[in-house]
Amino acid sequence: MTADIAVYGATGFVGKLTARYLAEHAPEGVTVALAGRSREKLERLRTELGPRAADWPVLTADSADAASMRTLAESARVVATTVGPYAKHGLPLVEACANAGTDYADLTGEVLFMHETITRYHAAAERSGARIVHNCGFDSIPSDIGTLLLHEAAGEELEDTTLVVRALKGGPSGGTLASGMGEMDAAKSSRDLANVVNDPYALSPDREAEPDLGPEAGVRGPVHDDELGMWLGPFVMASINTRVVRRSNALQGWAYGRRFRYREAMGMGSGAAGRAKATGLSVGLGALFAGLSFGPTRKALEAVLPSPGEGPSEKTQQSGFFRIDVHTRTASGARRVCRITAQGDPGYAATAVMLGESALCLAGDRAGLPERAGVLTPATALGAALAARLRAAGHTYDVG
Repeated sequence: MTADIAVYGATGFVGKLTARYLAEHAPEGVTVALAGRSREKLERLRTELGPRAADWPVLTADSADAASMRTLAESARVVATTVGPYAKHGLPLVEACANAGTDYADLTGEVLFMHETITRYHAAAERSGARIVHNCGFDSIPSDIGTLLLHEAAGEELEDTTLVVRALKGGPSGGTLASGMGEMDAAKSSRDLANVVNDPYALSPDREAEPDLGPEAGVRGPVHDDELGMWLGPFVMASINTRVVRRSNALQGWAYGRRFRYREAMGMGSGAAGRAKATGLSVGLGALFAGLSFGPTRKALEAVLPSPGEGPSEKTQQSGFFRIDVHTRTASGARRVCRITAQGDPGYAATAVMLGESALCLAGDRAGLPERAGVLTPATALGAALAARLRAAGHTYDVG
């Protein structure tokens, strides 16, 4: 039997959260398979998920075994995977889904991995009709869907656009940290890879066609934005999200505009206090990245930072939240904002909702999705249908 959705990595920390979300929220008749390396752990998880999951199939699969990846891809209409770091474990599954015509959703935040899947598998996925959708969690759904909704509401091209994280409560994800360190090491090992990581249009489908808008390095230190009336500091996920949003613009024929400039930052408030907070954040993040790039200090940091597969308690997850505003100026000079909020730790509880709804969207809303296949983004693969699902799930996307 072909399952509607297979959750690969279901016994991992975020995989369990996603499987639990689907057990509680998938419509009747939607079949979810639990996939991973250990049948024993998968069967135990199925029991823990309760009666709605009692008949869910269990699929053993290992990313190191290409044949099992092909079997997994052929066993489901949609595969949602939490198995990272994706550069290390993800390519065989993307290849299998692209060739089989199976839709795919993941949580990667790895620019080099996405760049490689685009180069190697975009054409195959277009031919088979597969939607390969990266970034279906906190990176980069709020950024990507928020910008899309702004454009649709504006009815005209966008120009200067800034995502501001107004408030955020949540712990660092061990998987995200491992992915970031892997990408840092790869960039240090190769000038070509470093150039990809540092290119603001690294994920463009046609790099030569991108506009020259001058430096687009983003917010790296304390910056005062006079229009927003606040100090801005660096947002750790900006280097991922900005490239995803720019790819969405290009895949849509630069619908947001040829003068669309996009950046992301942490909002730190106004006055002297805001400047001090922005400065402190900049210094702290700089020290963290410097420490992770140097062997001895990395070992010390790894001892205290969460490892892949680890995560916060359920109480801590539920007490987390995020509040984001995406501000834009349109071609006519109008100012608009999309306000995005969600309850739940951004990298865990809220991300499980986003990945779960992305998978349900691919499985159940296909007739209403953009007519597009290949290696895509949330905005270009799922668009307004995903926004509607997330609103129904309790997330806020208000455009004003």
